[in-house]
Amino acid sequence: MKARTLKKDKVNIITMGCSKNLVDSEVLLTQLRGNGINAFHESENQDNNIVIINTCGFIDNAKQESIDTILQYVDAKEKGLVDKVYVTGCLSQRYKDDLEKEIPQVDAYFGTRDLPALLKKFKADYKHELVGERLLTHNAHYAYMKISEGCDRPCSFCAIPLMRGGHISRPIEELVKEAQHKAANGTKELLLIAQDSTYYGLDLYKKRNLADLLRNLSDVEGIEWIRLHYAYPTGFPMDVIEVMKERSNICNYLDIPLQHGSTSVLKTMRRGTTREKQEELIHSIRDIIPEIAIRTTLIAGHPGEGEPEFQEMVDFVERMKFERLGVFTYSHEENTHAHTMEDIIPQEVKQARANHLMEIQEQISFDLNQAKIGKEYKVLVDKKENGYFVGRTEFDSIEVDNEVLIDAAKHYCRVGDFVNVRVNDATEFDLYGDVI
Repeated sequence: MKARTLKKDKVNIITMGCSKNLVDSEVLLTQLRGNGINAFHESENQDNNIVIINTCGFIDNAKQESIDTILQYVDAKEKGLVDKVYVTGCLSQRYKDDLEKEIPQVDAYFGTRDLPALLKKFKADYKHELVGERLLTHNAHYAYMKISEGCDRPCSFCAIPLMRGGHISRPIEELVKEAQHKAANGTKELLLIAQDSTYYGLDLYKKRNLADLLRNLSDVEGIEWIRLHYAYPTGFPMDVIEVMKERSNICNYLDIPLQHGSTSVLKTMRRGTTREKQEELIHSIRDIIPEIAIRTTLIAGHPGEGEPEFQEMVDFVERMKFERLGVFTYSHEENTHAHTMEDIIPQEVKQARANHLMEIQEQISFDLNQAKIGKEYKVLVDKKENGYFVGRTEFDSIEVDNEVLIDAAKHYCRVGDFVNVRVNDATEFDLYGDVI
């Protein structure tokens, strides 16, 4: 009689939400594999018997998408297609008690800082020696690097501190070690992310230490681009711009979410700044690096935003001519300060305002792109798609910004390589060019 062989567990990690969640999933994947567990990220094969869903709880749409995904895999479990479903991330951090009552078929819920407890479900230990040796879930030529966790800011609309806790910086030496490991494995671009990157170092070094971190990362051999995301404007450390100017491998790019262009709404948002101060900061940055690309995000429809305040934001966008812009509609989030205010602006009005801002931005972006025709740029090739090699300049971040399209019938490029491109045509959000 043959002995029965036990089927080895196969784990599939599903990631919802932002790049910070993606990093968390990559850390989880690294830890599971480091413990000898057969784990994959968003595997297309349907042969996994355990699913871990890393959820997003940021705004209504993201929450609904996370809940729908949980229900999809709970249904698969009830049909016998998977054995276990675990849920982690922001949604389960914020709504764990509610989720346990509403969707009890999930085997266990975990918060954003519960990785060791999640690993214990697999009889696995958190391996400190794997810190910095994160497996990537995409092409190795770029990597997100989370420089801190959590946030100490009191912004009225934001639930991030409820889900991610207070600000904790990662030590410079740990981040340098991670950058060295990434460079050795083919990473050429580091995208620095945090809830608030300009707060970096205050807890560890008793001062804003982002400039020092940038210098140290810039010294890592093999890293050709360093890109800075999510820089909070209030108390912005201008020495960061000086380092950006002096180091050629730090991209002339800054993602700085300003959120609004009306001083009264900024006050309601508890942002600690004014429209005038924000404009002064942008002018100061552009004075030091005139060619810098500034990306910002704005919120349409926050409580207190009447037509005059919205018009102030329209004027602000037209005046500042941001190189890159994204607009969200306001989401009324429980347990935030803004939730104590009336959310009286209809969703269709919020959306119309967001659309109006993006129409203005389309023209700004078109004019800026037209000025690039005939110029040459260093381009990092990300993928091949629809007959084009698709890449980016230093002024563009992955997935959210403009792309450079190179005709694959005329030119051959390798994904992950840098090429020099002369721009020969441009639309609102794309550049077309030839390799030179």
